[in-house]
Amino acid sequence: MKKSLIALAFGTLGLGIAEFVMMGILPDVAKDLGISIPTAGHFISAYALGVCVGAPVLTLARKYPLKHILLVLVTLIMIGNICAAMAPNYWVLLAARFISGLPHGAYFGVGSIVAEKLAGKGKGSEAVSIMIAGMTIANLFGVPLGTSLSTMLSWRATFLLVGIWGIVILYYIWRWVPHVEGLKDTGFKGQFRFLKTPAPWLILGATALGNGGVFCWYSYINPMLTNVSGFSAESITPLMILAGFGMVMGNLISGRLSDRYTPGKVGTAAQALICIMLLLIFFLSPYKWAAALLMCLCTAGLFAVSSPEQILIIRVSKGGEMLGAACVQVAFNLGNAIGAYAGGLAVSGGYRYPSLAGVPFALIGFTLFLIFYKKYQARITEDDIIEND
Repeated sequence: MKKSLIALAFGTLGLGIAEFVMMGILPDVAKDLGISIPTAGHFISAYALGVCVGAPVLTLARKYPLKHILLVLVTLIMIGNICAAMAPNYWVLLAARFISGLPHGAYFGVGSIVAEKLAGKGKGSEAVSIMIAGMTIANLFGVPLGTSLSTMLSWRATFLLVGIWGIVILYYIWRWVPHVEGLKDTGFKGQFRFLKTPAPWLILGATALGNGGVFCWYSYINPMLTNVSGFSAESITPLMILAGFGMVMGNLISGRLSDRYTPGKVGTAAQALICIMLLLIFFLSPYKWAAALLMCLCTAGLFAVSSPEQILIIRVSKGGEMLGAACVQVAFNLGNAIGAYAGGLAVSGGYRYPSLAGVPFALIGFTLFLIFYKKYQARITEDDIIEND
């Protein structure tokens, strides 16, 4: 089981680098293609749009074995990033980024189902957290590596690295992931039936707004640390590694606790932690030690809610598990976009204010998670999934 989960984590590692590295290499891309930095920001939006489009398209693959779907999705990751590395102009890179985003949500959706099926009884959440660990390691090591490659060689080398990494993913999924029994085909309409119940909407809402609250602040973390906390520009890279360390630990601890105390309870507690951390960041960010510590705790909270959200959506989307699991990633990316926009509006008051702007979002996310926990968690176990009548 461990080898198969590592193979799945290799995939989320590649996706994590592809998604987040663009933020670090944006100036290099803009300069090379002769466009402005705001225009280059469209490459981030194109990836997010691909994520949103790719999730519902996954319903068309519902009849195929899960392992085969994973192999096709990894092939798309390779194609998208290799095309990005070779893109001669703005439009080709825009299309390549869209293609790169297509398999993102779908991979998380299928990978989560495979991870849970491969897990031992009572270990589903931990298995999903191991799969998601690749995304956190991408933020810890992969994104800094990609940014350094862009500086030393070219931004194209960064995308080429992800494309080549796709070959590694493809090989180990083929080699280490066993055949997993496919899901029952409920028909095209049956894939969407679970959306008629409130439970999945509570999870998706908590995901979008909870993550949106964090990204109000995190989108502007660099200027906050330098202009408010007083860190030097040279300190930002090690601080980002510290933030990545928080993500890794938050995700792994959450996965283990979710199997012990239920995903609903852990997710609700993690979302409450995020609310408190964002509020404390607003008041204590002028102090270096507090800013660094709170940053680490808040990023830990960001990924501490990930595996509970991923496992819960599978258990409340009977008949449409793949779509449900993929939709969590759509909600995550939607929350990122909303948070970055709202944080940008708050920046006019100073770089402390995006964290304060994130508190209402995080608080609503906590409320939705709490409602879900009180109303539905007791009815959910690995063998007792909410029926969608």
